[in-house]
Amino acid sequence: MNRSGAGFVLLFFSAAVLAQEPLPDGKALFAASLSDLADKPVSMASLRGKPLVVNFWARWCGPCREEIPQLALRAARFRSRGLEVVGIAIEDQTGAVRDFARSYGMDYRILLAKEQGIPLLQASGDPMAGLPFTLAIDRRGNVVFKKVGAMKSAEMDTAFAAALKQ
Repeated sequence: MNRSGAGFVLLFFSAAVLAQEPLPDGKALFAASLSDLADKPVSMASLRGKPLVVNFWARWCGPCREEIPQLALRAARFRSRGLEVVGIAIEDQTGAVRDFARSYGMDYRILLAKEQGIPLLQASGDPMAGLPFTLAIDRRGNVVFKKVGAMKSAEMDTAFAAALKQ
């Protein structure tokens, strides 16, 4: 099988596995209160009703660093359609995260999970707490997409479209 055929089979298999996994309900995520880059509390419930792409990440995570530039591009592209990208850093050092976000052009909302990081990841549908971890949530608050691991371009397109679909 040629490379493109193998990629298609892998993508098809990944999509089939993803479709069989139950999607989390988002309750734990919307119940959380996290910190913004000014170290002020932000209630995730304040984001309910908006289409969201929520990406859990960390500065030390290589796959996170790889996908962040594409997330930033899509955040800018879809902002006018009301979609909000939220990056949740599994970190507790506000200054270091702020510097990292600036250097990576992360012009979307960045929140810090601090001590809630691992439990929030697990309660949000990532029991092994792997990074990066991404959820797409529609306007009704339903999780419509989840992915553990770095997303390929097509998976990002799927996540963003799913969050915006009515």
